[in-house]
This record gives sequence, structure tokens and C-alpha cells, in this order.
Amino acid sequence: MQQDLGVQPDVAELKEHDDKPAKKGNNEIVEWIKAIVIAVILVVLIRWLLFKPFIVDGPSMKPNFHTGERLIVNEILYDIRKPKKGEVIVFHVPSEGRDFIKRVIGVAGDTVKVEGDTVYVNGEPIKEPYIQAEIDNRHKENMTYNNKDFPNESFPDGKVPEGHIFVMGDNRSDSTDSRMIGYVPLGDIVGRADVIFWPVKDMEWINH
Repeated sequence: MQQDLGVQPDVAELKEHDDKPAKKGNNEIVEWIKAIVIAVILVVLIRWLLFKPFIVDGPSMKPNFHTGERLIVNEILYDIRKPKKGEVIVFHVPSEGRDFIKRVIGVAGDTVKVEGDTVYVNGEPIKEPYIQAEIDNRHKENMTYNNKDFPNESFPDGKVPEGHIFVMGDNRSDSTDSRMIGYVPLGDIVGRADVIFWPVKDMEWINH
């Protein structure tokens, strides 16, 4: 009787210990599932609320951007501050029913003048290293890189109004921009293009 009484507690204790690892393992799986679900939700929220993919379509930003490239556009930056000169932005063009990608040349209060291959902001010629090689190549052939000046007949006032910006494409002779469509309202801006993520060979942070 004494031996039987001594065995029974040992068996019960073994069963108790057998159950604990199983319960612990199940809890770990549940926690991992929760973590994955939360991570997916966060990625989706960040993707739709803060960043937006954009596909380059057309030659207007050559040589720096090409048709088919996928970009990540930062949608929250301009809720914090206004666009700065030199930044590459994506914005709505209601008259075209689509989005454009261009470079900011002038902001509210600036006076912009485009004369041949020289762009003046407030009377001073600006440096444009992002297209200088293209300009130099055209000049070697006794040609100009730009074929559309500003102000012009369509837009005779060169001063950027409050709440607007002046934009141009890097491919000056093949770009529909502020020289043709006028100043861009800040409310039409989608965000700043920050990263080229596809194709992989072109992947890079965009230099503004």
C-alpha cells in the first residue's frame, strides 16, 4: 500500500508536466500569428496612408526617370511642410485626368523666367546639375535643349502666386509642365518622389 501511494503522485506529476509544453507551444504560435497580422495591417496602413506607388509614363523626365520605372511617393511630407525648389513631385492634373511627375522650379513669391536653356528665378540663373550634361551635348551640336520659354502668350505673368508652385520636366523639349498648364496648386500635389524601387537595376534614393 505504501508503494502504491508513492507511485500515484509521480504519474500525476508527469501528466502535468506533459501538458505544459503543449500549452506553451500553442501560446507561442498564437502570439506569432498575432504579430504577423499586426505587421501586415501596419504595412497596409503605411502603404496606403503615407506612401503611394507611381509608375513613370512618358519621356518628360529623361534622363533621370524613364517609362516603366516604379517610384515610392511620400504622401505625408507636404502635410508637414511646403515643397522646396529642386524636389521631384507627383501631382494631379485635373484637365488631363491623370498624375504628372515634374521638378519644382519656383515656389510662391518667386519670379520665374525661362529663356532658352537658362532658367532664372528672381533674376538669378539657377544651376541644374541634373540636366547639365544633356544641355552641354545639345550645345555641342549647335542646338538648344529647351524649345519653350516662359512667360509666354498663354501665361504672361512670371510670378508664382500664393498657394502654387512652378514645375518643369527635366526633358525640357518634351514636357508638358507649368509653361503649358500654368502654376500647380499645392492642393493638387500627391507627394514627393523619394525612391525608385523597380526595376532592380535602377533602384536608388532620389536626389533632390
